[in-house]
Amino acid sequence: MTDSSLENILDFDHPSHLRAHQFLVRESYVLDRRDFDTWLKMMTDDVTYRVPVTSTFGSNPHKSGEMDHMLEDRYSLGKRIERLKSKYAWTESPPSRTRHLVSNVACFSTDDDAETRVMSALLVYRTQGADQGPDLICGMREDILRNEAGHLRLAARTVTLDQSVLQTQNLAIFL
Repeated sequence: MTDSSLENILDFDHPSHLRAHQFLVRESYVLDRRDFDTWLKMMTDDVTYRVPVTSTFGSNPHKSGEMDHMLEDRYSLGKRIERLKSKYAWTESPPSRTRHLVSNVACFSTDDDAETRVMSALLVYRTQGADQGPDLICGMREDILRNEAGHLRLAARTVTLDQSVLQTQNLAIFL
């Protein structure tokens, strides 16, 4: 997306920062309740949702466009949600129980007054069934939140995972 300089960072009491932080808390609540239809309504029509594979080679471990765990748009996110609600979501039987912990929220102004760039740290605690131990998935999210008719919507998300080898059986959850 854009550089991570502090030049355009918003104060923590800035209205755009407060709205963005509230959006992230609401989103975590919706995801942890598995209310995926509501979560999809929190997206713009042109949303992009990306989780690149983290590489440990070279000076730039997060090279854009090489390989992704997920590279989704609104249509494909909708199809994932349909599948999760069907009897064919075998990797989510039984359903995962998640807790999305979002912290270190920093908001930045952009050239577009309707959009705010948001960086946040993410830790997802996930359990599934009774026999498997918990998973911890940690990373940094870079979001673009867009104001559409007075409501914030997620327009873009890139989740850069801290692990290059995921210790979870699957990535059938949303980050």
